[in-house]
Amino acid sequence: MGYIFKKLAQKLVQEREKQTSLATNPIEDKNVFLNKMTHSALNLYERKCDVKNFSKLVLSDPENESHNRIMDELFASGVKDPFEESKLMQLSDNKRFLRELGLD
Repeated sequence: MGYIFKKLAQKLVQEREKQTSLATNPIEDKNVFLNKMTHSALNLYERKCDVKNFSKLVLSDPENESHNRIMDELFASGVKDPFEESKLMQLSDNKRFLRELGLD
């Protein structure tokens, strides 16, 4: 949570530095802050919903092994295995992927 607020504060500072006039309107500054907060809050809410839905889907039937059959059929039809070493190496060098994971 602290990371998000740090990034938010940095963006607000950058936007204030971009303003060319000496007189600033506190209402505009407040709107910029609220817009950024709303956007961040929406992203956090969507991420929470995604995790909740994914967890519900994964834990719905632990005895179900149909995913293995489906994956075998896909690989047999020519779909590339995402767990191949070369694919994993490409992912490890993907800057956007690492940034989304918070590892960049």
